[in-house]
Amino acid sequence: MMLSTPALAAKATVVRLDTSMGKIEITLDGRQAPATVANFLRYVKEGFYKGTIFHRVIPGFMIQGGGFTADMQEKPTHAPIANEADNGLPNVMGAVAMARTSDPDSATAQFFINTMNNPSLNVQSRTPGGWGYAVFGHVTKGMTVVHQIEQVATGRMDGMADVPLAPVVIENAEILK
Repeated sequence: MMLSTPALAAKATVVRLDTSMGKIEITLDGRQAPATVANFLRYVKEGFYKGTIFHRVIPGFMIQGGGFTADMQEKPTHAPIANEADNGLPNVMGAVAMARTSDPDSATAQFFINTMNNPSLNVQSRTPGGWGYAVFGHVTKGMTVVHQIEQVATGRMDGMADVPLAPVVIENAEILK
């Protein structure tokens, strides 16, 4: 649904996440989510994601990462970006979206990968409670790895729930094309 034509797919940017559990390739949609893709690529180019973890894993929902080190230290980020959740890209299985707080325009570096269709995360209304989560890409290789991460044992750590008991580390993030 994200990439509508082979020509667009050929021009799309692909980022590979090398994780401690395997590789995940994400095809970004700079046409539908230009500011969000630019933000994500800035962090990739800076090497920000190297050594971060998937710190929130909820089976049958999503895996979230890109903001904490293996010892649960939050990394400093750039300023938040405007929410592009109204771009027409839905939160379906394999869709990659920006994580945020209750403030719709608070996304920085953290992202999540939907492990199932999550229509409740799409724009419901243009209000603080209904703004949704901006999808900016889709897993095109490595969904098996995503599902393996989804199944790791989790618990509470440093006041946070759903944290993998053994860190799932993003060892590197690189632009492939």
